[in-house]
Amino acid sequence: MSDPLVFHFDVDGENFTSAGQASAQVKKNLRQLGLSTDVIRRVSIAMYEGEINMVIHADGGTADVYVTEECVEIVLKDTGPGIPNVEQAMQEGFSTATDSIRSLGFGAGMGLPNMKRYTDSMEIDTEVGVGTTITMRVNL
Repeated sequence: MSDPLVFHFDVDGENFTSAGQASAQVKKNLRQLGLSTDVIRRVSIAMYEGEINMVIHADGGTADVYVTEECVEIVLKDTGPGIPNVEQAMQEGFSTATDSIRSLGFGAGMGLPNMKRYTDSMEIDTEVGVGTTITMRVNL
């Protein structure tokens, strides 16, 4: 088995102008690799939702994408406030976004549910006051 292809991105916190650039680049990279449009769509949606969450809630973080023969794995890491109640955060429509964020069209409470919906597996490792790491996989 060969080593995975790795793409690394820094996600700038509170910068809605650059939010989504990493997922757009990954989409382009996956197209160049010849992956199926379904896989590319699912990875792009999940990654975009994660990027937006890092911008809104965690002052940014990092996104690492690993492409293997079996899957595309996305690891999103931040040192934000952590998620106090993961079960609640996974409910569609639940959001802790401020009114100013909502006025920009973000914070509808669909980020984590969409990330789970568009991936084959998702793990959330979070600690309040320390940060969150989300690992998602889309099988090939």
